[in-house]
Amino acid sequence: MFDFLQGYDVLGAFWTTIQLTLWSAIGSLVWGTVLAAMRVSPVPVMRGFGTGYVNVVRNIPLTVIIVFTSLGLFQTLGVSLGADTFDVINFRLAVLGLIAYTSAFVCEAVRSGINTVPVGQAEAARALGLGFVQVLTLVVLPQAFRSVVGPLANVLIALTKNTTVAAAIGVPEAALLMREMIENEAQLILISAVFAAGFIVLTLPTGLFLGWVGKKVAVKR
Repeated sequence: MFDFLQGYDVLGAFWTTIQLTLWSAIGSLVWGTVLAAMRVSPVPVMRGFGTGYVNVVRNIPLTVIIVFTSLGLFQTLGVSLGADTFDVINFRLAVLGLIAYTSAFVCEAVRSGINTVPVGQAEAARALGLGFVQVLTLVVLPQAFRSVVGPLANVLIALTKNTTVAAAIGVPEAALLMREMIENEAQLILISAVFAAGFIVLTLPTGLFLGWVGKKVAVKR
């Protein structure tokens, strides 16, 4: 029944999807947190940059961003991100595009968590002589992250599904292999079912686990 899978590296394609998700998630969490810090910063220029970045990037289709990293950064400007083979270059460019896009949603999730922290705690920390960065990193962000595990889990699940867009620039992940198999094999329904099941295996346990973590670490008020 599943003889059509022979000759195709389905597990390898999903491993590439996992790697795309992992590296993009790490980068998005870091850059998204920085953007959230900018959005609540007392410096107008930083607030303006953070707000502008989020509002612009969220309204650009991810496909446009991914294609731009290939056509704009690599083919036009020669940006290869330190790679010397075509596959590695495309992989790193796809990660960069996913980080640029996903970090805007991470920023808003983290900022919503920051807004849940009582203002009095930040004022008390400033009264003790702590600066903005110290208040943010020592007092505000630890509580903010505990309250936004659920929203960040949703962003991670969306990111996992968004990795399929990397097929647009030739990254050999699950969606690209699925398209190739559909073109070569007369098993549209079975092929679609296999890849749908693969993404369910990746996203469903992640959502359930992070939902459980979110309940465990939630700040009791």
